Amino acid sequence: MKHYEVEILDAKTKDKLCFLDKVEPNATIGEIKSMFHKSHPQWYPARQSIRLDPKGKSLKDEDVLQHLPVGTTATFYFRDLGAQISWVTVFLTEYTGPLVIYLLFYFRVPFIYSPKYDFTTSKHWVVHLACMCHSFHYVKRLLETLFVHRFSHGTMPLRNIFKNCTYYWGFAAWMAYYINHPLYTPPIYGEQQIRLALIVFLFCQIGNFSIHIALRNLRPPGSKARKIPYPTKNPFTWIFLLVSCPNYTYELGSWLGFTLMTQCLPVAFFTLVGFIQMTVWAKGKHRSYLKEFRDYPPLRSPILPFVL
Repeated sequence: MKHYEVEILDAKTKDKLCFLDKVEPNATIGEIKSMFHKSHPQWYPARQSIRLDPKGKSLKDEDVLQHLPVGTTATFYFRDLGAQISWVTVFLTEYTGPLVIYLLFYFRVPFIYSPKYDFTTSKHWVVHLACMCHSFHYVKRLLETLFVHRFSHGTMPLRNIFKNCTYYWGFAAWMAYYINHPLYTPPIYGEQQIRLALIVFLFCQIGNFSIHIALRNLRPPGSKARKIPYPTKNPFTWIFLLVSCPNYTYELGSWLGFTLMTQCLPVAFFTLVGFIQMTVWAKGKHRSYLKEFRDYPPLRSPILPFVL
């Protein structure tokens, strides 16, 4: 059996960082990263980007050496991805913040509103309903992070946690300030509008959870295999017939319901910004499905049926 020699160069300077002798042909990029880590302990595997070209795409950990377009002396290029943090840690942090921050405004702790309103409660029942819905949404997200989601990538750059937390925590504070404000006024169409909004919100929350369960069941534990998601016996998953990312469709519906319920401009703005970001993600996911699967259902749109 022939063995490979592997040299790893710095993608920026082209300096040789490491030379590996007698590497097995069936060695994966993940295993090569581990070997590289032994000679450079400061660069743990999750922090490494190994590529065939200095400006090319990162190779996957499961890529096998003998299946790559390299000779018996393989040259790879290394780029430092920076300090990494687990997706679970990021999600737990960015979702716990809005849950706690919103409740601070709901209970009107001191130094938020005028002192005479400290620890008072709103006279409008929609304010209490909004608090329950907001709390339910983020508790659901936390539980899904712990018990439902399976991540294809274990880590992300540490800097992302600051960006993500600024977004979620900042918007939570802005929304909560106005919804729980002593001068807040209920929606113009009163109880009918609130009840309709609650139905939309709960329907979409159940739908979102159903999609997350369906996606989880597509990927066995410890696997990174990708499959085309299809509707299951659960009616909430039938939207897969029309869109590639129904979890985002339902998420948008939830926040539209919350906007209708509170009739609050900051909530509407958060919904709009979220919709724009989710559309970017959905289009990217849709493109990757089309590229990876030749038999991908042609009727599907990224996020909104027949529209977007």
